[in-house]
Amino acid sequence: MVQKPTRKETRKPNMREAILAAAEELFSVNGFNAVSVRDIAQAAGANPGSVTYHFATKDGLLLEIYQRHCGPMNQRRSELLAAAQRIRDPQDRLEAIVRAYVLPAFSSGSDLAGGGARFTRLRAIMSAESNDVARRIIAQTFDDTSHALIDAICACLPHIPRTEIVWRSHFLLGALYYTLVTPDRVSRLSRGEANGADAEDAIEQLVQSTVASLQAPALDRPAAPRPRSAPAARAPADAGPAPR
Repeated sequence: MVQKPTRKETRKPNMREAILAAAEELFSVNGFNAVSVRDIAQAAGANPGSVTYHFATKDGLLLEIYQRHCGPMNQRRSELLAAAQRIRDPQDRLEAIVRAYVLPAFSSGSDLAGGGARFTRLRAIMSAESNDVARRIIAQTFDDTSHALIDAICACLPHIPRTEIVWRSHFLLGALYYTLVTPDRVSRLSRGEANGADAEDAIEQLVQSTVASLQAPALDRPAAPRPRSAPAARAPADAGPAPR
């Protein structure tokens, strides 16, 4: 059963914005699969035809939500990454590269700046949900900036195979989601000595732990066995000379 938003939506002059807000709230609570166009329309105080008029499909609605949030976030990441790559000291450069990825997710409480708890929850649910539509939209939205991050890290750590940098960057994404979605867990497990809602502290903890993991030695993988060459075929004893 779809959980409705806690605050009842009333009809608003800007119906497009009302539909976007209602869809984002429902997706962030229930996921994409469980929410119907009718659910979104009801929460927005609209009729289902208004949803299809503005966004064509539920897929188009989810894409619009991602684009309006992640456009500014990706732009800010690109700006910070470009600045980080101009730093000469290798250690400072690597820290700045990781911070360029982490910081924009915390940069604002405004939902339209790429941050915001509601959209962070939605991203976490979409990443975990087995849905081809969400998977395609996530790839379309984030793959370019993710490749840029990985390439920049690889340039700092040329002795680490790129595949391992990909794995370690993947772990950073998981840690980032979890930190944004469940800050209260840090406060609880530290028995109040740490404040999980302290964004500045969370950023530094993420940056330093990620840098340490990126700089860890590459896995000592056993060398792949060389394929044995097939023995040359022996000519029959009565065979004549080989053709030249």
